[in-house]
Amino acid sequence: MYKRETEGWFKHYDFILLDMLCLQIAFFLAYVISGHGTAPYSNDLYRNVAIVIELADLVILYSFNTMKRVLKRGHYREVIVTLEHTLILAATISAYLFISHEGGNYSRSAYGFMMLIYLLLTYVTRELWKSVLRKLRIDPDRGSRSLLIITTSDVADEVLTNIRENNYAGYHLAGLAVLDRNLTGVTMDGIPVVAGEDDVAEYVCQAWIDEVLIVPSAASPYPEDVIRKLEETGVTIHMNLLKVGCTTGKKRFVEKIGTYTVLTTTMNYASAGQLFLKRLADIVGGLLGCVLTGIIFIFVAPMIYTQSPGPIFFAQERVGKNGKRFKMYKFRSMYLDAEAKKAELMKDNKLGDGKMFKLDFDPRVIGNKILPDGTKKTGVGDFIRRTSLDEFPQFFNVLKGDMSIVGTRPPLVGEVSLYELHHRSRLAIKPGITGMWQVSGRSDITDFEEVVDLDRKYINEWNLELDIKILFKTVAVVLKKDGSM
Repeated sequence: MYKRETEGWFKHYDFILLDMLCLQIAFFLAYVISGHGTAPYSNDLYRNVAIVIELADLVILYSFNTMKRVLKRGHYREVIVTLEHTLILAATISAYLFISHEGGNYSRSAYGFMMLIYLLLTYVTRELWKSVLRKLRIDPDRGSRSLLIITTSDVADEVLTNIRENNYAGYHLAGLAVLDRNLTGVTMDGIPVVAGEDDVAEYVCQAWIDEVLIVPSAASPYPEDVIRKLEETGVTIHMNLLKVGCTTGKKRFVEKIGTYTVLTTTMNYASAGQLFLKRLADIVGGLLGCVLTGIIFIFVAPMIYTQSPGPIFFAQERVGKNGKRFKMYKFRSMYLDAEAKKAELMKDNKLGDGKMFKLDFDPRVIGNKILPDGTKKTGVGDFIRRTSLDEFPQFFNVLKGDMSIVGTRPPLVGEVSLYELHHRSRLAIKPGITGMWQVSGRSDITDFEEVVDLDRKYINEWNLELDIKILFKTVAVVLKKDGSM
């Protein structure tokens, strides 16, 4: 899912929160340095000022647009902006003390030290935070989004220069795809040409690109067939608005990448606020889930070890959002040689094309046996799968950020290698412990295309209310023991 940048004055909420924190630290240190003790909030006058300065700071940040272009400001310009903001804030606090007739009771040294410390502290904090953000956005291993540029040979250098000099969104340039010439393998200004018009969609799937930017030259038409294929993959597409025609994307809106005004097409998008709330819910749910996992471990671990000596937890490499791999954890419900036996059982797979694997009765599950009279016997492995107890260690993945509580189920690496273009779209969002597929039939669904349709439906219609509905349905499904998750 595409994270749409917050617009307006709250766009740089991180800088605003840091600024307000610096102001409160300055207030406290000034009180201590002035020799009044270490408890300013126990004094009614100082406690009121502590509240007023935060409200005043917020109003000034908004009214004077202090954070406008904060990421683009140089050191000297930052000094000027910070000084102007501090002076306005100082005047506002002076006015408050005068109107409230408390000016004579408030320590002048505490007031002076507060403004001086705030000026220095907030400037240093802004510069350090900008440095941190630049490092995070430049280093692809630190969470920056990968961007593939699709262009024509005559403007490729110009587009590369533009994006590099105006890369405020923090993209990692993953490569170039040149439409009008076969330049695959060539390096242009340090960026490799990785694909051409015929194979760019396949490359996006193989390299797991987060977003693509399409900027052909003025004389070249938009590659409609390429765009159609890219839309099938679920990747976010940005098209230079000066040339864009009719597109069929689910969600479309205008924004800027570098100096290009682009029309962005994506399956769905979420604001920073929505994603913050979803992540907050994941953290709270993840902490609670980890506690429950510890309790369940006390009872489940001896049962597993008794019937199949070995590790209690099972870690398996899965494919997450936009192809990023991670280790997913479960309570071990299968014998230690389960992976080795999978190939010989593939003929009995209910989802026969290999993109998913499901058996009616899996002999690899701990305790599962077929007796001489043909009776099927189950054990602890079947129990923890039917009750979904085996899934609880995944709350650790949720806490780490690899997964969400609600999402699409993460596939195996081998399964993804068999995906067609439109199958890739189910990985456009962070995977989850539960999701729309799990509450819409779970084990009864045997058509992989139906699974993909349900995952695409979830992504296209996602909102916080939908997550809540799925969570309630999940509880009902688990209580009815309607198959494994």
